[in-house]
Amino acid sequence: MDAKALQNLSPEQRQAIMMQAQQEANQQIMQDMMNRMTASCFKKCAGTSGDKLDSREQSCMAMCQDRYLDTRQQVQEALQKRQGMQH
Repeated sequence: MDAKALQNLSPEQRQAIMMQAQQEANQQIMQDMMNRMTASCFKKCAGTSGDKLDSREQSCMAMCQDRYLDTRQQVQEALQKRQGMQH
């Protein structure tokens, strides 16, 4: 949608489009993060046990993913706190 078309929309329609674009961007960011987490944890945890993860590898994957998500949450909270201090 070009700028001229956006100008012809009501404020509510513009806001709806912006919200949809933000949701799509957030979904892409989350998908990228999940892909990086999976690749990183698989590289760290998967051995040569064949085509299935053994129980040790499964446990490693679960703990790795938990740490990755916990770290992401802490970073997000720190960024939100920092943004709040700037306003």
